[in-house]
Amino acid sequence: MRMSRSTLSGAAATRRSLVKALTLSAAAAALVPCRRALAAELPQLDVKDPAATKLGYVEDAGRVDPKKFPGYVKGSTCENCLLLQGTSGNRYRPCSLFPGKAVSVGGWCSGWTAEM
Repeated sequence: MRMSRSTLSGAAATRRSLVKALTLSAAAAALVPCRRALAAELPQLDVKDPAATKLGYVEDAGRVDPKKFPGYVKGSTCENCLLLQGTSGNRYRPCSLFPGKAVSVGGWCSGWTAEM
Protein backbone atom coordinates (compact mmCIF):
# COMPACT_ATOMS: atom_id res chain seq x y z
CA MET A 1 0.00 0.00 0.00
CA ARG A 2 1.41 3.31 -1.04
CA MET A 3 0.71 6.43 1.05
CA SER A 4 0.89 9.87 -0.34
CA ARG A 5 2.95 12.55 1.32
CA SER A 6 -0.19 14.52 2.30
CA THR A 7 -1.60 11.52 4.22
CA LEU A 8 1.61 11.12 6.19
CA SER A 9 1.88 14.78 7.06
CA GLY A 10 -1.77 14.77 8.21
CA ALA A 11 -1.07 11.84 10.54
CA ALA A 12 2.07 13.53 11.86
CA ALA A 13 0.16 16.74 12.49
CA THR A 14 -2.51 14.82 14.39
CA ARG A 15 0.10 13.03 16.49
CA ARG A 16 1.91 16.28 17.11
CA SER A 17 -1.33 17.93 18.21
CA LEU A 18 -2.07 15.04 20.57
CA VAL A 19 1.38 15.16 22.16
CA LYS A 20 1.12 18.93 22.52
CA ALA A 21 -2.32 18.67 24.15
CA LEU A 22 -1.15 15.96 26.55
CA THR A 23 1.92 17.98 27.52
CA LEU A 24 -0.16 21.09 28.20
CA SER A 25 -2.69 19.07 30.20
CA ALA A 26 0.02 17.51 32.35
CA ALA A 27 1.57 20.93 32.99
CA ALA A 28 -1.80 22.42 33.93
CA ALA A 29 -2.55 19.51 36.28
CA ALA A 30 0.78 20.00 38.01
CA LEU A 31 0.01 23.68 38.60
CA VAL A 32 -3.45 23.13 40.09
CA PRO A 33 -3.11 22.61 43.85
CA CYS A 34 -4.51 19.42 45.27
CA ARG A 35 -7.96 19.98 46.73
CA ARG A 36 -7.10 18.00 49.84
CA ALA A 37 -4.04 20.16 50.52
CA LEU A 38 -6.08 23.28 49.91
CA ALA A 39 -8.67 22.25 52.50
CA ALA A 40 -5.98 21.54 55.07
CA GLU A 41 -4.59 25.05 54.63
CA LEU A 42 -7.89 26.89 55.16
CA PRO A 43 -8.10 28.96 58.34
CA GLN A 44 -10.66 27.84 60.88
CA LEU A 45 -13.83 29.88 61.07
CA ASP A 46 -13.87 32.02 64.20
CA VAL A 47 -17.20 31.95 66.06
CA LYS A 48 -16.89 35.75 66.34
CA ASP A 49 -16.60 36.17 62.56
CA PRO A 50 -19.55 38.36 61.37
CA ALA A 51 -20.80 35.66 58.97
CA ALA A 52 -20.55 33.03 61.72
CA THR A 53 -22.37 35.24 64.20
CA LYS A 54 -25.14 35.98 61.70
CA LEU A 55 -25.79 32.25 61.21
CA GLY A 56 -25.28 31.31 64.86
CA TYR A 57 -22.25 29.10 64.16
CA VAL A 58 -20.87 27.16 67.11
CA GLU A 59 -17.96 24.70 67.08
CA ASP A 60 -19.85 22.27 69.33
CA ALA A 61 -23.44 21.52 68.30
CA GLY A 62 -24.18 20.57 71.91
CA ARG A 63 -23.94 24.28 72.80
CA VAL A 64 -26.76 25.41 70.47
CA ASP A 65 -29.50 27.31 72.31
CA PRO A 66 -32.75 25.73 71.02
CA LYS A 67 -34.74 28.73 72.23
CA LYS A 68 -32.66 31.09 70.13
CA PHE A 69 -32.58 28.66 67.18
CA PRO A 70 -35.88 26.73 67.16
CA GLY A 71 -34.91 25.13 63.83
CA TYR A 72 -32.12 23.21 65.54
CA VAL A 73 -32.64 19.46 65.39
CA LYS A 74 -30.82 17.41 68.02
CA GLY A 75 -28.06 15.39 66.36
CA SER A 76 -27.59 17.83 63.48
CA THR A 77 -23.96 18.83 63.01
CA CYS A 78 -21.77 20.13 60.21
CA GLU A 79 -20.70 16.50 59.67
CA ASN A 80 -24.19 15.55 58.47
CA CYS A 81 -24.90 18.81 56.61
CA LEU A 82 -25.25 18.88 52.84
CA LEU A 83 -23.13 22.05 52.62
CA LEU A 84 -20.00 20.52 54.18
CA GLN A 85 -17.24 19.78 51.68
CA GLY A 86 -13.86 18.10 51.76
CA THR A 87 -12.61 14.72 52.84
CA SER A 88 -14.36 12.74 55.52
CA GLY A 89 -12.23 12.14 58.59
CA ASN A 90 -10.86 15.69 58.95
CA ARG A 91 -11.89 17.64 62.07
CA TYR A 92 -12.19 20.90 60.09
CA ARG A 93 -13.51 21.03 56.55
CA PRO A 94 -14.66 23.67 54.03
CA CYS A 95 -18.30 24.77 54.01
CA SER A 96 -20.28 26.35 51.16
CA LEU A 97 -21.65 29.01 53.51
CA PHE A 98 -18.24 30.22 54.66
CA PRO A 99 -15.95 30.43 51.60
CA GLY A 100 -12.25 30.31 52.38
CA LYS A 101 -12.83 29.02 55.93
CA ALA A 102 -12.96 25.58 57.52
CA VAL A 103 -15.68 24.67 60.01
CA SER A 104 -15.65 22.12 62.81
CA VAL A 105 -17.41 18.90 61.78
CA GLY A 106 -18.96 18.84 65.27
CA GLY A 107 -20.28 22.38 64.83
CA TRP A 108 -23.64 23.73 63.72
CA CYS A 109 -25.19 26.87 62.21
CA SER A 110 -28.68 27.92 61.19
CA GLY A 111 -27.79 27.20 57.56
CA TRP A 112 -27.69 23.47 58.36
CA THR A 113 -29.26 21.44 55.55
CA ALA A 114 -29.96 17.71 55.84
CA GLU A 115 -27.95 15.46 53.53
CA MET A 116 -29.98 13.84 50.81
